[in-house]
Amino acid sequence: MGARIALVLASSTGGVGRHVGMLVDGLVAHGADVSVHGPAATDTQFGFSGRGAQFVPVEIPASPQPGDVLAVRALRRSLKDVTVIHAHGLRAGFVAGLARPTGTPLVVTWHNLVLAQGLRAKLYHPLERRVARAADVTLGVSTDLVERARELGGRDVRLALVPAPVLPAATRSRDEMREELGVEPGQPLLLAVGRLHPQKGFETLVAAKWSSDEQRPQPFVAIAGSGPSYMTLAQRISAEHAPVHLLGYRDDIPDLLAAADLVVVTSVWEGQPLFVQETLAAGVPLLATAVGGIPEVVGDGARLVEPHDVEGFTAAAEALLADPAALRELGRRGLARAATWPTERDTLEQVEAVYAQVRSRGGP
Repeated sequence: MGARIALVLASSTGGVGRHVGMLVDGLVAHGADVSVHGPAATDTQFGFSGRGAQFVPVEIPASPQPGDVLAVRALRRSLKDVTVIHAHGLRAGFVAGLARPTGTPLVVTWHNLVLAQGLRAKLYHPLERRVARAADVTLGVSTDLVERARELGGRDVRLALVPAPVLPAATRSRDEMREELGVEPGQPLLLAVGRLHPQKGFETLVAAKWSSDEQRPQPFVAIAGSGPSYMTLAQRISAEHAPVHLLGYRDDIPDLLAAADLVVVTSVWEGQPLFVQETLAAGVPLLATAVGGIPEVVGDGARLVEPHDVEGFTAAAEALLADPAALRELGRRGLARAATWPTERDTLEQVEAVYAQVRSRGGP
């Protein structure tokens, strides 16, 4: 490419950082001079500087703060002589829009929907509008994000191609993993993975009332992840004697997937969640909420229910667990669906085409 590409992100511990890392790998391999600008913790976690990019620490917190003016100044200094700026997320897009040098094209990928309410919503909605109108091209990871950016005045808004992650092979057998977790023989294992945050809707798992008898014990429900909702969830689990086990942060997701009978996603909203893609690509049956980009991602490769519908979720999960043939068919359909997803090559071709277009147009 021979271009100087600046990738900007705010605080991230999950999918956004992994997506930026994938872009770094591909762009560097194609000859681009890549710099990544974001909080120092992101380089520690995702290793951008070890992947051939120059990393420039700029502290952009996840929510608006008075210190944003410092982030804008720091980012402006580090963006001199950049060919294209590609910001990931609204916060990064906001700061990058204020910091970019005159005439430098700006691309912003929207990874998440703003779910704030009340006073926080009044703060975020003007931010959304500013970011939508500042970008030369906006990429949204789901159709609802594309529609949102257009409603707010985005000039050139497109659906982003997001490749499915490639999971390493499991290192332990199904039986070894289940024994480690404490799953009894014949007991179904339901697995959820994600940041412990209200967006993930894990309260649905805690509130579920499972039927059981000698032939069908209560499921063992495992949630892998850490986050700000840990204490709230732990207290509810204890108070309600729910069969839910908080596993904390785990780096053995392939092993957990291999041990699961059914993966569950109870989120209030998702874009193109990596864990959903990982689940289908592993051939594990999935029960998920029909929110955001999930229906687009899974097609007929998963069973979908409405968010917050505890009874509907429980009934769907129990029906699947009682029908091994239905579980196998769901896993088979998931694998078939995964084969249709964009690849990393598709994603790189899209962003490189966008970069070429905004460079040919010139900046605002």
